[in-house]
Amino acid sequence: MIGILSPGILKIPHLEALLGAPPVTVPPFRHPSDLTAIAGWGHKPTAKRARRYALAHHLPYLALEDGFLRSVGLGSQDPPLSLIVDDLGIYYDATQVSRLESLIPNTLSTTGLARARALRSAWRAARVSKYNHLPEDRTPLPSPAVLVVDQTFGDPAIGYGLAAPESFQRMLDAALREHPDATVLVKIHPDVFAGLKRGHFDLTTLARLTRVRVLARDVHPVSLLEHVTAVYTVTSQMGFEALLWGRRVRTFGMPFYAGWGLTEDELTAPARRSAVDLEQLIHATLVAYPRYLDPETGERCEVERLLDWMALQRRMRERFSGPIRAPGFSPWKRPLVVAFLQGSQVSFAPHRHDAPNETLAVWGMAATPPATPTLRLEDGFLRSVGLGADLIRPLSWVVDTRGMYYDATRASDLEVLLQTAVFDAPLLARAQTLRARIVAAGLTKYNVGSGTWRRPMGVDRVILVPGQVEMDASIRRGAPGIRRNLDLLKATRAAHPTAYLIYKPHPDVLAGLRSRGEGEAETREWCDALVTDVPMGALLEQVDELHVLTSLAGFEALLRGKTVVCHGQPFYAGWGLTIDREPPTRRTRKLSLEMLVAGALLLYPTYVSRATGRFTTAERALDELLDWRAREAGARLPWWRQLLRPMLGWCAAWRDGIDQGWQGD
Repeated sequence: MIGILSPGILKIPHLEALLGAPPVTVPPFRHPSDLTAIAGWGHKPTAKRARRYALAHHLPYLALEDGFLRSVGLGSQDPPLSLIVDDLGIYYDATQVSRLESLIPNTLSTTGLARARALRSAWRAARVSKYNHLPEDRTPLPSPAVLVVDQTFGDPAIGYGLAAPESFQRMLDAALREHPDATVLVKIHPDVFAGLKRGHFDLTTLARLTRVRVLARDVHPVSLLEHVTAVYTVTSQMGFEALLWGRRVRTFGMPFYAGWGLTEDELTAPARRSAVDLEQLIHATLVAYPRYLDPETGERCEVERLLDWMALQRRMRERFSGPIRAPGFSPWKRPLVVAFLQGSQVSFAPHRHDAPNETLAVWGMAATPPATPTLRLEDGFLRSVGLGADLIRPLSWVVDTRGMYYDATRASDLEVLLQTAVFDAPLLARAQTLRARIVAAGLTKYNVGSGTWRRPMGVDRVILVPGQVEMDASIRRGAPGIRRNLDLLKATRAAHPTAYLIYKPHPDVLAGLRSRGEGEAETREWCDALVTDVPMGALLEQVDELHVLTSLAGFEALLRGKTVVCHGQPFYAGWGLTIDREPPTRRTRKLSLEMLVAGALLLYPTYVSRATGRFTTAERALDELLDWRAREAGARLPWWRQLLRPMLGWCAAWRDGIDQGWQGD
């Protein structure tokens, strides 16, 4: 067991996984006999007691620090996803050997060398840094330019890095002298602009220097590193990241990456440091030294796994530039809007303010003013365990910049993706695996129902007709011919007079959340069986064919290899996979089932993890859905949601008419 004297350290989630041993509180007046080490936070003053305790009881002291790929948010917002556990010193203390310093000179195997090179490429492709909450800076930078990095006054890494406050002025003078034709960009720490801490430069003095431009906004470091030719640091980690980007790095202290022949150092390196290859530095710093936590499982992982996850966060957070205004969303949905658009500045103001680059976010096909950039939000195709109208939190939404997948009157992002995307072999392999898992698990969009149904003996052909909410926009905008459930059932009976017909009403209608369709009470006269409380996934396994208007059940049937006849124009029609009574003329490409799955489930939706609140993949969303379903098996809807159902039904009926007119401005 590892003794901890700081209550703050004990609050770190999954600390045992990161330490590799159970952390325990050390009592004030008793020494546990089974302690193997004492851990404290680096060289912070609060760690002095832990160091003294370790010395007094002849125990190893472990210095803890955040890793170099830490989290999405800042330390005050997010717990660390990587942790340094140093049994010799700590990486920013150049006065003594650290475990990192002992690892850097190690000779790499062929495998280690290839891994370091791949990691460098992946780091750049992912566009990550230590913290990853900041947006990319799209403001054009002057060229040529060099970057000078300030740090907060009193940062212990400065003194332990053999530097002093005067080092920063020498750094700036050198940057101006060595690059007479370049603009010197000075990156000031955001806490300095906020008035929370001091920096090392006087902003008034900097403003008088003609070739100096102070970066007043806090932006993602990658936005700067990829555009400058050189980076000047005292001990900042940005110097290490600049090496990953292939930039010339000048140091005016002795950070962990200096003294190895990779940087141009103002100070003389300790004799124990000698020339190494960049791959050795990368492997030691990112592979061998830190410990990493899988953000979605809470278990230890390798750096590549965390890097992949962080790359997803960066990619999704950069989808939309400028502020987003989302009027008309209910208090329940507003946190969901923020979660699915995280990384963007979202407001819920009902009327437009002075924001020329503003984008509007609306639910579904709500009308918007002409020529207004708009994001349309809707439930995804693997949504939840339970109905959205019952206020069940979703795992997936779609965010469409052109239209909406169920609106056949115009092209949506999904339609354009399916029409034009290049589906490479790895993506198609992912789609095939995902489809197999969904089918094997019997998952569908809502995953409701607990009843059973058995196919009658001796029946040659069973056809399922799934009911829909007839006021839904998907029918108004995607069914140019038949629009009533009863008419669809009649048309199916006319086409297949001897088949065994099943009619399954929409789950929202069965729950009383939406109104029955016109004449839907007569459906029993036109089918052989009326099925209600049977999970759609289980029912699909026992039928041969589906007839649909625009129901998502048709897509779920395609996943299971069933024949699907479309009487409307759902997103999955027109690609050569369905029998289309009203063929969509814009869709001219022939798709394989894996291509359709890749577009509709892997590329188009946005998934947000229930566990982390961050973006996730379709595969991980499937894992969470399966776990969710297992835990909710047999559970009843909470009493307060049952009481709310009549009101929710009224709200849903009102919402059915929203897209008839603009409700925002």
